[in-house]
Amino acid sequence: MSIVAVDLFCGVGGLTHGLQQSGVNVVAGYDLDADCRTPYEENNKAKFIRANVTELDATQLKIHFKGASVKLLAGCAPCQPFSNYTQGKAKDERWELLSHFSKIASELSPELITMENVPELIKHDVFTNFVQTLASHGYHVWHKVVSCPEYGIAQKRKRLVLLASKLGEISLAPPTHQPDNFVTLIDVIGNLPKLDAGMVNQADFLHRSAGLSEINLARIKASIPGGTWKDWPEELLANCHKKSTGKTYTSVYGRMKWSDLSPTITTQCYNYGSGRYGHPTQHRAISLREAAMIQSFPETYKFTEDFVSYSLTSIARMIGNAVPVRLAKVIGDSLISHVKAHS
Repeated sequence: MSIVAVDLFCGVGGLTHGLQQSGVNVVAGYDLDADCRTPYEENNKAKFIRANVTELDATQLKIHFKGASVKLLAGCAPCQPFSNYTQGKAKDERWELLSHFSKIASELSPELITMENVPELIKHDVFTNFVQTLASHGYHVWHKVVSCPEYGIAQKRKRLVLLASKLGEISLAPPTHQPDNFVTLIDVIGNLPKLDAGMVNQADFLHRSAGLSEINLARIKASIPGGTWKDWPEELLANCHKKSTGKTYTSVYGRMKWSDLSPTITTQCYNYGSGRYGHPTQHRAISLREAAMIQSFPETYKFTEDFVSYSLTSIARMIGNAVPVRLAKVIGDSLISHVKAHS
């Protein structure tokens, strides 16, 4: 039996792409961000539908599942609201996205549901309520915070994965990698052409890095692979690093190391000063293509027609918000194995 799926909050298609690689037939992706249309449709055999998910109902989605023997509702509600840094009304509004996803799932009643999100979500009542709602509608629910390196992804990313099924007990496939055989940065981006800060590779304009100020160029030149701003001489230190409150904060202005994992790729992954995003050996932050490949997108994944209509910042946002493709494929493989076992 084939699985037919719809991807809510689809973004540029990380979840869709991985599911399709596994053999899941994703037919449509919904997202409010119109900039995601080009990358989603250029790389995936699915239709992009611009819509506010909070305004959708099950009736509008049922059209995609005509004749489907096994229906899958997939989604990754925007993760920012569950950050410790998000407060007040913005957080409450974003929580409602998961509540609405739960409402649609209950009304649509697909055989399978999957959701991926930030680990912090597991601590919140909105997630507990979601799980309880699924269970009350006859779903077997599995969820766990998984470590991406254990599934062959070269970044220190942890994600909350949920699988739910009306067919029977379900779980994610077991990890495929351990620390002694983790995929590392050199395996993923080691063969890309060299690039100077602020430059664009003419053969692939996504292989583009942000420019650096004179002092930041001096700083990264003073950084060793795997190092931080603590490697710098006194004259290069930022004022905040000289204060007692800033001396232990080493997660900015870092340089990656070939034999190690990348830090979590975020929407600021192009910015040398926003994390440990310095290239392992070249004096620049990682390029957009490198960030995408660390997110396990194929090297040929097309994010934009050109940089006239899209900024470096907007592409980085798309990449940082995406579900790692390899993790999505693991989810798809797990769902297909589950359906075969219960057919």
